[in-house]
Amino acid sequence: MTPLEIILAILVIVVIVITIYFFFKGKQGKISLARPVESRVDEYLDRRFEAMVTEWALVRTPAVKRFKEQHGPVLDQDEAKVSELQGFEKEINNTLSRMEDRLDNLEKELSKTGAN
Repeated sequence: MTPLEIILAILVIVVIVITIYFFFKGKQGKISLARPVESRVDEYLDRRFEAMVTEWALVRTPAVKRFKEQHGPVLDQDEAKVSELQGFEKEINNTLSRMEDRLDNLEKELSKTGAN
């Protein structure tokens, strides 16, 4: 093998190893395989947001405390509403899938009786 082929083989192996690493690493978090880079950045920002705001001194601590005191209960209520809506969405999806199954069964029965 020439040195160029060896370097290319090593590069291909490194790319494969990195891809496999990020694939399995992404399984643990909220990483979307459809958009791995954007979802990884989103997850990183979600985890480090408060530390970055503090580190960069983007907002003064009293302003953050005041915001939490004023808007905390409203945000908690909104989060509760969102979780309630997510539960409702799951129920509706289950109901729709059951109705689609029933419709498929009815169509099959109609096609059997129509063929006879």
